[in-house]
Amino acid sequence: MTITKHGSATYEGLGKDGKGHVSTGSGALAAQPYGFQTRFEDKAGTNPEELIAAAHASCFTMALSFKLAEAGHTDGSVTTSAEVSLEKDGDGFTVTKSALSTKGKVPGMDQAKFEELAADAKANCPISKLLNAEITLETEFEG
Repeated sequence: MTITKHGSATYEGLGKDGKGHVSTGSGALAAQPYGFQTRFEDKAGTNPEELIAAAHASCFTMALSFKLAEAGHTDGSVTTSAEVSLEKDGDGFTVTKSALSTKGKVPGMDQAKFEELAADAKANCPISKLLNAEITLETEFEG
């Protein structure tokens, strides 16, 4: 089974002077602005690294949720943030790291099992597999 999703981007003008818009096929993002200033100068709008961070956090969180359900749990919550690092690499840049930080609250579960399932989710979520970068995971748990 293959599931295909779509995203698109337009960039008008070139280099630092250009301005772009990014959209998702679902419409969740529609013509969101991006460009040099939103990527390197912290101006309003989005950037590819922020979108990767959101994708990684959401993919990992869903993967962990499924691992928790497979372990027999029916109630709880998981919240994850991801920080994606973009570093200078010769004449260009490379995404070098995605740091996941997750908090879980699952009644009747102990922290050791939560950490085990979180590590499995980190290794097996599709976005983790896609990234050719260091992926770290920090957990916080409340049973």
